[in-house]
Amino acid sequence: MPLVLASTSPYRRQLLNRLQIPFSVAAPFVDETPIIAELPDARALRLAEEKALALAAEYPDSLILGGDQTIADGECLFDKPGTRDNAIAQLLQMCGRQLTFFTAVALADTSNGSVTTRLLTHRARFRMANENEIRRYVEKEDATNCAGGAQIEGLGISLMDDIRGGDPTALIGMPLICVASLLRQHGIAIP
Repeated sequence: MPLVLASTSPYRRQLLNRLQIPFSVAAPFVDETPIIAELPDARALRLAEEKALALAAEYPDSLILGGDQTIADGECLFDKPGTRDNAIAQLLQMCGRQLTFFTAVALADTSNGSVTTRLLTHRARFRMANENEIRRYVEKEDATNCAGGAQIEGLGISLMDDIRGGDPTALIGMPLICVASLLRQHGIAIP
C-alpha cells in the first residue's frame, strides 16, 4: 500500500527517509488556527489527524501520515515564530523554563477509513541565555518555521539544559520509533 507523508516540513521528510521505505509527499492544506481553550496536546493530535485526512480523497487505498507538534509551558503555547524578531522574543521567554513538547502522529488508512493516532510527550529545560546568545543563535540558524523556534536537531541543542523523553526524533517532529511501529502494523516491512 503506498505511503504518503502529509507535510511540507523538510524535517519530517528527512526523518521519514531514515526508515528507508518508499513514500511520496503532499501538502495537506489545513487551517492551523488555534481553537479557543484547546489544550496543546489536543491541538497537536487534532492537527496531525486533520493533515492525514486532508489528503484522503486524493490518495485512495493509501496510508497517509500526518504529524504536528506543539510546545507549551502549562497552557502557554509557543508557536512557530514566523519572523526573526518573534523568534528572539519567544526564545528569551523560554529561557530558564521547563517546556513540554507534544508530538502527534496520525496514520490514515484510506482503504478502510481508519485513523490511528499517537501522542508523545517530552520535557525540555531551556538554559538561561542572554539576549546576545539568543541573537547569535537566530543569526546562525533559521528558527522561524519550527515550533518554539529552537531546532533541537541543530544549533538549538545549545539552548538546552536537559531533555527527557523516549524518542529523540519526536523533538524534531516525527517520532520514528512510534511511526515505524504503526507502519509495521499496516504491513510495511521496517527494516
